[in-house]
Amino acid sequence: MDETRAHQATTDRLARIVLLACLYFSQGLPFGYFTIAIPVMLRAHGMSPEAIGLASVVALPWAFKFLGAPLVDRTRAWGRRAWILPLQAGTVALLLGISAIEPTPERLFVLGVLVFISNLFAATQDIPTDALAIDLLGVDDRGLGNGVQVGAYRFGMIVGGGGLLAAYDTIGWRGACIAMAAMLTLATLPVALYREPPASAHEAPRYGEALRRLIARPGMVPWFGLLALYKAGESLGGSVVKLWLKDHGWGLDDIGLLLGLGGSVFGMTGALLGGWAVRHLGRQRALVAFGAFQALAVALWAVPATMGDDRALVIAVTAIEHLASGMATAALFTAMMDACEPRTAASDYTLQACVVVTATIAAAMASGFVLHALGFTGHFVFAGVLCALAMLYAAVRPPPTLVEG
Repeated sequence: MDETRAHQATTDRLARIVLLACLYFSQGLPFGYFTIAIPVMLRAHGMSPEAIGLASVVALPWAFKFLGAPLVDRTRAWGRRAWILPLQAGTVALLLGISAIEPTPERLFVLGVLVFISNLFAATQDIPTDALAIDLLGVDDRGLGNGVQVGAYRFGMIVGGGGLLAAYDTIGWRGACIAMAAMLTLATLPVALYREPPASAHEAPRYGEALRRLIARPGMVPWFGLLALYKAGESLGGSVVKLWLKDHGWGLDDIGLLLGLGGSVFGMTGALLGGWAVRHLGRQRALVAFGAFQALAVALWAVPATMGDDRALVIAVTAIEHLASGMATAALFTAMMDACEPRTAASDYTLQACVVVTATIAAAMASGFVLHALGFTGHFVFAGVLCALAMLYAAVRPPPTLVEG
């Protein structure tokens, strides 16, 4: 009997992990295509780094999704799937519509509007998905769970931004969008088949109450400062890596293979390793250690920027940067999840995530101007310094007190 129960518990745990992995893959796939592949294509059409950086404005729904989070908490009785499934279907429909519009400068505005709406759907879907993750993961499972979350999201980003970019010359824009729609449809099947348990009986918070309670909690305001800084430097540096590669003769297929194969393997490895290590190191030590690694990895891009296009060196730096990013992100997301109360999980986690996303979008939008002022080498050094400042901040400001869930 004990063996049967243990086997069933292992099976249930694996099913939860697969479910979450598919949902986060669904978010990363189109986001990777829009943030990695399209900038390279626009660069190939002669657009300036400043214009490409400002085009990051289409990701703004990710920064303001906290406005919808209290509504997700108030409709908890509907279940998380009641939000996730229609939004997944809407994203698939949008991708099919976007497939009819080529990414040329002349059609940039129309394409930008559709990409903005697609990001709105994906950002809204992220709210109940994060809440579902908190529902399904106990405190002891959050390190591994967030490792899988980050790994699946990064794998989706790399497939969309690297894999489809590598295949672009063969399948074209329309084929890439249709391929994404098909993959999203397949990734939706586990949640469509999932039997969601009924919500716990508790009174839903009034709109805005959860946000006020979270902000008023001891230690949260300094924590928001760390959230804003922790990934900003990486975003600033990563936003121009693609442009550096393109300017140094890397073709679309080469960039796709570099970011796709190398990025997926090392990014997912870093996320899983970081998620496992968080439980053993503790939240603060993991944030400091992985933050230091992230700062070094981002600054390492200054070496090929100074020495020139040594392909072996570029591949090595790419591997190190993705490994460090995955580890740092897994640690950050685990600490964010700890700060959530179960009955306001959607609001609590989403507000924290929006602080991170707002900072990374601002950094991406500023990247072209920083690059223009400092050049590639100075840009990467400056981005590494920002990451180092975040690591020092994490050393003196511990994450909020854990909330059992």
